[in-house]
Amino acid sequence: MSDILTLLADKARERVAAENARFPLDALKDRALAMRNPLGDFAFEKALKTPDVAFICECKKASPSKGVIAPEFPYLEIAKEYERAGADCVSVLTEPFYFLGADSYLEEIACEIRLPCLRKDFTVDERMIYEAKALGASAALLICSILDDVQLKGYIELCDELGLTALVETRDEDQVRRALSVGARVVGVNNRNLRDFSVDMSASLKLREIVGDKALFVAESGISCPEDVERLRKIGVDAVLVGETLMRAVDKRAALNELRGLPNGQD
Repeated sequence: MSDILTLLADKARERVAAENARFPLDALKDRALAMRNPLGDFAFEKALKTPDVAFICECKKASPSKGVIAPEFPYLEIAKEYERAGADCVSVLTEPFYFLGADSYLEEIACEIRLPCLRKDFTVDERMIYEAKALGASAALLICSILDDVQLKGYIELCDELGLTALVETRDEDQVRRALSVGARVVGVNNRNLRDFSVDMSASLKLREIVGDKALFVAESGISCPEDVERLRKIGVDAVLVGETLMRAVDKRAALNELRGLPNGQD
């Protein structure tokens, strides 16, 4: 496990302990189970099944590798702009220490837009999956590097019970095979190495064949131009998750159209 992932996972465990003391798990379960998703069960993975590459557009104020990306962060307007621009899903960072995220960002966004939302956080406990449901998310992130096979399988099953999609993030062939072996239906490959923050698009290119048609395939991180998307399109990637490129764009509709390879002004 990389150093930054160790820190992120440790911080997540601290948050879980604090939340368990503040709001008992049984009460959270009741709240999550009472939620009725207006988008329907497994809306996130359904939204990725498009004829072309689907776009998961991210609301992110900061990151460990880039620091503060958006000093002014009108997260709700950003999410609405993504929706108007034709995004398929929205990813919302809720990790507060290194990404400056907040649960309230996700809760507000999920209430105000009709797109399925991913809770982008560092899941280390079942509580965080119930939280994702209670906050209005349609998907939760599970990262192979910080979870063992028993946890991965159990958390995927819990997501299934709640009608959530588990986006299982991987970095190498072993992790991809682990994800598939425990029943992942959506496998993501992070092109960013969280040990040194380097980006290598070949990670997705190399691992796409292993996933085949066993699961939906999401390429994450480092996607910055139409040529990147086209390379991924050619190998049959189902979706791309784009964060920094869109967050830094003044006109997010134009930026998303450019990534799609659409002429200016065409949606």
